[in-house]
Formats: sequence, structure tokens, C-alpha cells
Amino acid sequence: MRIGIVSQSYYPRYGGVTEHVHALAQELRRRGHEVTIITSFFRRGEKGFTDGVLRIGWNILVPFNRAFVDFAIGFSLKRRLREAIRRLDLDVVHVHCPTAPTLPIFSIQVSDRPTVGTFHSTGGRTALQDFFKPLVVGAIERLDARIAVSTTARATAEIYHPGPYEVIPNGVDVERFHPLVSPFPEWRDPAFTNILFVGRLDPRKGVQDLIAAMPEVVERTDGRARLLVVGDSYLRPQIMAGVPSFVREHVHFLGHVPSADLPRWYATGDVFCSPATGNESFGIVLVEAMAAGRAVVCSDIPGYRTVVNPGRDAAVFPPGDVPALARVLSQLVEDPIRRGRLAEEGRRRALDFSWPSVVDRIEAVYRDAAGRRASALSGTSAA
Repeated sequence: MRIGIVSQSYYPRYGGVTEHVHALAQELRRRGHEVTIITSFFRRGEKGFTDGVLRIGWNILVPFNRAFVDFAIGFSLKRRLREAIRRLDLDVVHVHCPTAPTLPIFSIQVSDRPTVGTFHSTGGRTALQDFFKPLVVGAIERLDARIAVSTTARATAEIYHPGPYEVIPNGVDVERFHPLVSPFPEWRDPAFTNILFVGRLDPRKGVQDLIAAMPEVVERTDGRARLLVVGDSYLRPQIMAGVPSFVREHVHFLGHVPSADLPRWYATGDVFCSPATGNESFGIVLVEAMAAGRAVVCSDIPGYRTVVNPGRDAAVFPPGDVPALARVLSQLVEDPIRRGRLAEEGRRRALDFSWPSVVDRIEAVYRDAAGRRASALSGTSAA
């Protein structure tokens, strides 16, 4: 099949949707499909990611849902999308975050091919979505099939767009993220236990809570805890300034890292922590860390419960509860045996999300969407 995957989030913009889109395209190509990722240009970031990628318009960031989301701008976006879909002669158009302006909505509006939408977001009603609802409803009704990455993502989508959804989780490359991947030796020191954070430095990712917990963690562990922060945003200077002076030597901001190095950063951590405060539909970073054989600590939020089983393959704490977070982290830093048990169970759980099993289900949705479109067209012709 010739498949076009439309996503405003793609490299060099990092995040869960980006990782999902990239890995999905790789697995589909491995199966012999011809895949083109349709996204926008970014003004800065790492080079590369040009093969099988078509870029239309320029990306800007806008605040939404306590984070920053991608938004493509440019002249004649609709026309260029329509031309691309026809020039590539696509059999399926797969749109990610289909309620988001501009590329996702526009691609649905101009697509004359079987069209599938994957819904990634979690949250409640917002003024912005209320404002765009008249524009979005017509587009969503044109979809031939809908996928939600979790039950929480489905519940969010159904607030504005009731209808049938196939719940298919995000996937993980269990060979790329593996316990035998080599760590960065310069960051491995027997005197320290590394706590790792990976993600954008957006407010809802909770890195500010993690930093607020570090003074107590350092004190409880007699200075053996060290925090490594992988990720970036324009808020980074502000977040760095909030690190108390007496723990600064225990907190290291590593900024943006190349995607090829991400498995090694997971391998470099002893404990992976994702303290998101809410509005997470799934948690790809959790599955990556579990696949890499890291002990996971995360906030106890609905989206994360679709991935982890608290107490068995992850340690959890109430979202936003800094003292509870400090206690959980300190206990794991001091207990390597428990870390090992969580890591083993986490790796076992991550195998449930391997990309081959996930893509089996997505291919079935593609076939169903194509069948629906063909039936609709034949019915129109008969009429």
C-alpha cells in the first residue's frame, strides 16, 4: 500500500506523537508498504529525517492544554496537501491528532482517499476547542475510521466527536530500547544513582515537581542521588534558575539530544521518573523506559494507568505531591533489589506494546477504511 502519514509533530520536534509516527512508518516500511510522512518545516533542530518525508508550511508553537503544540502556517496549505495526496497516489491517508489545525484538519478536508484519524490527546473541554468545533466537526465526520491510543484518549475525543473508535495503544521498539544497550560511561559512577527525566520541559510534564523533590531526595540518600534531565524548551532557563543552590551539583540539564542517542540515555539511568501532572493519554516515555529495563516512577494519572500496573511494574505517587515523590524516589535509590524487580516486570510489560503487534491492528483498520470508502463510492454510483 502507498500510505501518507500526516502529522504536525515530527523531528526535529520531539514528543510522544513524533516517536509514534516515526516508529509506525518504520514498521510499515519493513512490511513492504510505501510510506510518506507529511509534516512541516522547522526553523531549527537536528538535520536529517528527509527520506520519505514531505514538508509543507512552517511550524510554530502555540500554548494549549498546559503545553505547547505544533501549528503549521504557510500559503496554499490546502492546495499543496491536495496535490501531494494525488501526486503520491496514496491508498490510505493516516492523520494524527486530526482535530488540530492546520495540516491535520486540512488533509482530511481535501483527501479523496480512505482516511484514518488517530487521536492522541487527553483532557476536558477547552475554550479553544469550543471555538474551532464548527470547523472540526465536518472534518472528523469525513474520517473512514478512528483510532484512539488509550481509553482516556477515546473519552476525550468523544466529548466533541461521538462515534466508534478502535483503541490501539502506542508501540515501542523493544529491540532499540533494550536492557543490553550500552550507557554513556561518563555518566556512570558507582557513587551515584541516576534518576532520569526525558521529555519536553512543558509545565504539565511535571519536571518542576521533580526538581522541587530533589533536596529531600539528596538528603535522604546522603548525596547518592543525581538527576539527569533530557529535554528542552524555551522554559529551560527559568526551570534551571529554580534549582536550589545546594543541590545544583546533583541536577544536570542535558538539553536536546539526538534521537539516535535516546536508548543510551535510558540505559544511563537507574530510575526513570515521569511526574506529569495530567492530560497524558498514554505515556510513550514510560514504555520506552520499561523496554530499556529501567525502574519506573510515575504520577498516578489515568493515562499512565493504561501502561503501568502500580506496585508491580512501576512505583506511583499522587500527581503534584512533591513530598510523596521524594519518598518514592529516595526508597528506590536506596533499594537496588526493588529497582531490579520493577525493571524486570517493566520489561515484561513493555513487550505487550511491541510495534509488530500494534501494526497488525493498524493494518486491519486501513483495510477496513478502504472497504468503507469503496462501499460508499459504489453506493453513490448506484444511486
